[in-house]
Amino acid sequence: MKKIYLLFLFFIFTVPAFAQHDAHLDTTKTYELDEVVSYGSSQTNYISTLQPVKTELITGAGLKKMACCNLAESFENNASISVGYSDAVSGARQIRLLGLSGNYTQMLDEARPSMRGLAAPFGLSYMPGQWLEGVQIAKGPGSVINGYESIAGQINLELRKPTTAEPLFVNVYLDHFLRTEANITSSLQLNERWNTAILAHTSTDLQKQDENNDGFMDEPVKKQFNLANRWIYMGDNGVQWRFGVQGLYESRDGGQMGFDKNAPRHAQGWYGSQIENTHFNAYSKTGVPLTGDNTHNIAFVADYTFHELRSFFGMKDYSGRQHAGFVNVLLQNFFNDTHHLTTGLSGRFDDYSETLQDRWTYSPERLTASRGYDLGRREVVGGAFGEYTCNVDNRFVLVAGLRADYNSLHRWLVTPRVNIKYDVTEHLALRGAAGRGYRSANVITDNIGMLATGYEIKIAGGLDIESGWTYGGSLVYYFQLFNDDRSYLSADYFRTGFSNQTLIDQEREPGKVWVYNLQGKSYTNTYQIDFSAEPIPRFTISATFRYNDNRVDLDGQGLVETPLRDRYKGVLNLQYGARMYKWTFDLTAQINGQSRLPNFMPDDYSPAYPLFFAQITRKFRGIDVYAGVENIFNYKQQNPILSASDAFSPAFNSSVIWGPLMGRRIYAGIRYTLFR
Repeated sequence: MKKIYLLFLFFIFTVPAFAQHDAHLDTTKTYELDEVVSYGSSQTNYISTLQPVKTELITGAGLKKMACCNLAESFENNASISVGYSDAVSGARQIRLLGLSGNYTQMLDEARPSMRGLAAPFGLSYMPGQWLEGVQIAKGPGSVINGYESIAGQINLELRKPTTAEPLFVNVYLDHFLRTEANITSSLQLNERWNTAILAHTSTDLQKQDENNDGFMDEPVKKQFNLANRWIYMGDNGVQWRFGVQGLYESRDGGQMGFDKNAPRHAQGWYGSQIENTHFNAYSKTGVPLTGDNTHNIAFVADYTFHELRSFFGMKDYSGRQHAGFVNVLLQNFFNDTHHLTTGLSGRFDDYSETLQDRWTYSPERLTASRGYDLGRREVVGGAFGEYTCNVDNRFVLVAGLRADYNSLHRWLVTPRVNIKYDVTEHLALRGAAGRGYRSANVITDNIGMLATGYEIKIAGGLDIESGWTYGGSLVYYFQLFNDDRSYLSADYFRTGFSNQTLIDQEREPGKVWVYNLQGKSYTNTYQIDFSAEPIPRFTISATFRYNDNRVDLDGQGLVETPLRDRYKGVLNLQYGARMYKWTFDLTAQINGQSRLPNFMPDDYSPAYPLFFAQITRKFRGIDVYAGVENIFNYKQQNPILSASDAFSPAFNSSVIWGPLMGRRIYAGIRYTLFR
């Protein structure tokens, strides 16, 4: 296998030298016409100057600073978002925004809600990084147009468009763990009205890894097939119709190294885990101008998702099936350059079929007990909303929204939100935001790590809908540093307070995981400072520091620091591009703060730890060759699995994760772009 890796490296560094195809204008390159040379570069990460909501943008160039195999790996040079493992068995990755679990961040696929429900624990891995044109991270409750589920913020994904000028893009990747990946996207302009794009992805792990020698795979062996087809129709009368489908199959085999997925499961004596996900999505978005000057428009959005998850973790079995639909009808009225009103109706349904067969070991005699849970539910929501925008010369922007929804399980839900931006001077922008959000908890998939334990799961009855208020603001100062007039310094503060929250408590009673409604307080305060500059041509510096204060009332403990939430994170990213950007060098350094550990752990806090990443990219005509190293100094959480040598004991627990599970990763790949 190592010989395959060496041959791959030889291939990607030698073949591009002989590749030939037509040149195309690229803003990261230099062109010479009649002795005139023009230089240009695109920003990689920056804060929007126009949005009333504090919005950070990661461009396509920013996503290429690292391999970015999928969305979960696209945030390593962004301190606003932390990404970690939910446990040491499933390989599920979770994000945190404003110090809160990613469950409280609304994920959007080009303004359509996505990665909800059963798709949530592994949804970040369903979006290949090479499919993306950019990512928009909005802090705070955001807009009411897409529903009430945003509490901490919204992350909107922009995929490669059917109208792009790149008819073919290919990316292949291999690392020294023998993880392989291939992405192909193709955009075709069929005629003046019809455009389509095909996006394909496949990835697999060719061998198991156990670098810490605890007998368990460091990550499950995964296999994924992912295919999407997107269309755009643009009529002569201004009508636009966008629609598409996506289908995905993924399998994950984890647990102890000796586990054989093909042998009878209960006769082996090895702890194993197997997870299969099947996902299908179809959507349609139609925009119709009602007037010739586009001052009045109507839009129709419809989305359907099917997701099936089948899994077992040791003795525990969980399976679920979800049918989800979403419709939105929007009427946009631009009365003049200052006043804009959007009103609409929306509907959503979720039909869940979920079963959990919980088995656990107890007593010195190792007796086994079991309990079954039927967690299925049908939830139908219908509502109306209005959002008013006042924009005075882009200097003062007010967005005030209100929606009212009737939920078949939780009755009436009223969601007010407001966002304000005021440019105090040409170089100083002040933003403020406040609003409410709700979400129905999906007990298992929101916290899938609790299945990877030997604990008894106890789910209290009468779980109510989660609700919280978020408010805060930011100050951004733009200035010129040397020759760079895009430098900025930003500071922001946000606070989220929950009126109700579904808590997952491993500290209430030994050997048990309790799920119950919040009784008391739960809040988080987040402070962040950002700096970005290009002090000399083609050399950019981005630095960010974030501090979190998370508190929650746990039964029997009172108000305590929320466990497994890092107190702070700092990120420094340096990028240098040689002349004409033929070579690009990226270096990212992180410092990750302490986390409070559950009270059954011998230590009170995890240690603070650094991480380092580096990548080199060489550009040829239409071909980028890149190689890099993640976690350069091989830092790993020691003993991430409690009682790993006795996996069927009541003390087995793989969910106390605060640091990296995988060590140093060396990788290389090629990006090939065919231009028109």
